[in-house]
Amino acid sequence: MKKINSLQAFEKVEGITPDGLRKDATKLPGHAEVGLHMIFDVKMDGNFTRKARLVANGNETPTIPKYDRYASVVSRESVRIGFLYAALNDLDILSCDISNAYLNAPCTEKLWTEAGAEFGSDKGAVMIFKKAVYGLQSAGSSWHATLAKTLTDMGFTPSRADQDVWLKESKNEKGELYHEWIICYVDDILAISKKPKDIMDQIGK
Repeated sequence: MKKINSLQAFEKVEGITPDGLRKDATKLPGHAEVGLHMIFDVKMDGNFTRKARLVANGNETPTIPKYDRYASVVSRESVRIGFLYAALNDLDILSCDISNAYLNAPCTEKLWTEAGAEFGSDKGAVMIFKKAVYGLQSAGSSWHATLAKTLTDMGFTPSRADQDVWLKESKNEKGELYHEWIICYVDDILAISKKPKDIMDQIGK
């Protein structure tokens, strides 16, 4: 829970108990209850890294509009074109995976949960969702919108052909114009540029 607490994924509600809330929903108007569970995995990365993630039971939440659930990803053809563009213009390519990406996005649903043993001393407390916890219906869409805002603030604009390809005019060492690319597949990012590390550093902020 240390990572989730550090990202402020939940907010504790004082003065309300789960049982009391279930009997009188007016104390948190518009909020629905949803459960949580832990998922454990071993990554086949050569080091057999062990991974644990707290996931929401999204099937228990009220149905939300499709546009609040949908999140696009880049096409295979766009990735191939990006590699070709990099080769033709002598550009470097750098990739990264954004750790706990969804927890950087706000939760757009009104939900609460009863804290389990994973919350330590807060076990049994009422917790409101503040971040797009994995498993929520809106989590993917919320993260997509958050990443899009970040890239827009960096001066990138989405391609008309593929909204998960982001472009920005730049100049090489000879003063010649070219386009920097950012290609997005959920939380996997490809940066194509003369200085792709600078782009990744900006995203990391």
